[in-house]
Amino acid sequence: MPPPADIVKVAIEWPGAFPKLMEIDQKKPLSAIIKEVCDGWSLMNHEYYALQHADSSNFYITEKEVFFNVFFFSFVSGEAQNAQQLHERIQSSSMDAKLEALKDLASYSRDVTFAQEFINLDGISLLTQMVESGTDFGDMLSFTLTAFVELMDHGIVSWDTFSVAFIKKIASYVNKFAADISILQRSLAILESMVLNSHELYQKVAQEITIGQLIPHLQGTDQEIQTYTIAVINALFLKAPDDKRQEMANILAQKQLRAIILTHVIRAQRAINNEMAHQLYVLQVLTFNLLEDRMMTKMDPQDQAQRDIIFELRRIAFDAESEPNNSSGSIEKRKSMYTRDYKKLGFINHVNPAMDFTQTPPGMLALDNMLYFAKHHQDAYIRIVLENSSREDKHECPFGRSSIELTKMLCEILKVGELPSETCNDFHPMFFTHDRSFEEFFCICIQLLNKTWKEMRATSEDFNKVMQVVKEQIMRALTTKPSSLDQFKSKLQNLSYTEILKIRQSERMNQEDFQSRPILELKEKIQPEILELIKQQRLNRLVEGTCFRKLNSRRRQDKFWYCRLSPNHKVLHYGDLEESPQGEVPHDSLQDKLPVADIKAVVTGKDCPHMKEKGALKQNKEVLELAFSILYDSNGQLNFIAPDKHEYCIWTDGLNALLGKDMMSDLTRNDLDTLLSMEIKLRLLDLENIQIPDAPPPIPKEPSNYDFVYDCN
Repeated sequence: MPPPADIVKVAIEWPGAFPKLMEIDQKKPLSAIIKEVCDGWSLMNHEYYALQHADSSNFYITEKEVFFNVFFFSFVSGEAQNAQQLHERIQSSSMDAKLEALKDLASYSRDVTFAQEFINLDGISLLTQMVESGTDFGDMLSFTLTAFVELMDHGIVSWDTFSVAFIKKIASYVNKFAADISILQRSLAILESMVLNSHELYQKVAQEITIGQLIPHLQGTDQEIQTYTIAVINALFLKAPDDKRQEMANILAQKQLRAIILTHVIRAQRAINNEMAHQLYVLQVLTFNLLEDRMMTKMDPQDQAQRDIIFELRRIAFDAESEPNNSSGSIEKRKSMYTRDYKKLGFINHVNPAMDFTQTPPGMLALDNMLYFAKHHQDAYIRIVLENSSREDKHECPFGRSSIELTKMLCEILKVGELPSETCNDFHPMFFTHDRSFEEFFCICIQLLNKTWKEMRATSEDFNKVMQVVKEQIMRALTTKPSSLDQFKSKLQNLSYTEILKIRQSERMNQEDFQSRPILELKEKIQPEILELIKQQRLNRLVEGTCFRKLNSRRRQDKFWYCRLSPNHKVLHYGDLEESPQGEVPHDSLQDKLPVADIKAVVTGKDCPHMKEKGALKQNKEVLELAFSILYDSNGQLNFIAPDKHEYCIWTDGLNALLGKDMMSDLTRNDLDTLLSMEIKLRLLDLENIQIPDAPPPIPKEPSNYDFVYDCN
């Protein structure tokens, strides 16, 4: 007779004794279970002991812990007693004993139960005093800072409690370029958290650290240091007031500093990790967000300085250096001439072009772009204006209207004014190659728009169609990640309107299956075997496994865990990792198991338990779209945040396939469409150039006699 479901067998080890295999009743309180274990070893005072994972994590078992997915425990001193002992050990006069204690503290601090007990002993203050004293260095200081980072990562202690002396000490480790790598890394992580979590601390950190002091750390070869350095720059940028932010942007825009970022970060790293790419993306977004004020500023038609910019556009285009005399007879002539020229410039309001810039976005940013183009690419500007002013009215490409709509489009593409996503890493190296990258980007795109207008033989009625094509050209060129603006321009040369039509036709042929009845019947017949093929691919990927990043409240040292399906598809193996693996992780190195038969359901997005918690409310839409959870017996849960949308689809599809449910992801639909299209085309190769009728041929009438039938007798 099988044991009750609540009774599980686990191995428990005690220092200096052989491990014991014990039956645990999960219905009992944790204190009662610990008492039973103490009785087994004849130990008194069971309240001083605790159960701990017998793996590298050393996490304590709590009342919420589910026993049946853990098979091996260590029986150790309770977390309160352990915290008290470590609190005393790190104050030892013996340097060797103190070092070992700090090493243990750095390890144990990852556990929130231990962290709470250590913090209750005023452990954070003790660590800060040790740092401020300046007596520790090398490994001792490194483990001290590691323990501090781990403890603060639990969000138990407010960042506002730290003194100026502590900040100065941490900043000094960053300002010393020859500092120990591990100390530098943790110091950068601490400074980033201080800036992001406290406005008061931002002001104090900003007084101690400048961009100039951070830039040298980008010139090294350690990618983690580079990543943390850019993270600190981004944090300072994000929290800085507007005037200070513009000052920082001007420093970052200097050619020398841009060259350092390009040479030592982007080009020197052929395989940029996700966190590095994310930090570069954040830096890109924050830089472009400086354009938001101009984008949301309406033009004041009464502002003479703003009107002078429009006059300058007219002067450069038509070389109107001399003005008629300001007499009563010439005023009307001058107004008429202005109206004619403003019409040639492509403004919607020919009489008062200032009214064209009252819409936000793009506001005054569009006028800024037009003036930059006219001054820095004068020949191209004059050519575009004169070309279109010589065409018929309906065939001219209106420069003014086009510039305004194009600026608005570019702001949408680059998400100007939006906060950086927590998960996106879509940065473009070319924007780090020029101090006026947005304006240069506009100049390339406005010339593209004029070229596409001519290729489409467009009229004023086709304006929106042209803008759609131009947007597609820009987006397709950006997906190739050009390393410079010149390379971007070159990519656009290969994306003419004719080429866009070819690409669209090719994609349409690949995406749209024939709709005739015979093809639909063939499609219906082969669809089940295609779905089975997709199912096997998903399960094979689950067998290979995936490394997942643990979701933290802030960016810091990466924590990973790995999950994979057993080859017989019966068990999920998972466990924590110290670092991201280079290949597959063997089953036997993953400590935890979950039988597939015990899985009750797979939930996604807002239905996930870890997305319902208070901290998860701060997560943005991207994180929510990558979340999924496995629910199993005894109210157990296994929570995931996929590294990207592709892995999310692979795992949700594979888990649903294991449970005998339909695979509903976008990836499955795309794979099904692609494979069905390919299979149908392969089967129809012999019918090439033969028209397939939409309906079967009609059945002929019965013959008047059947004399033509051969008599077998």
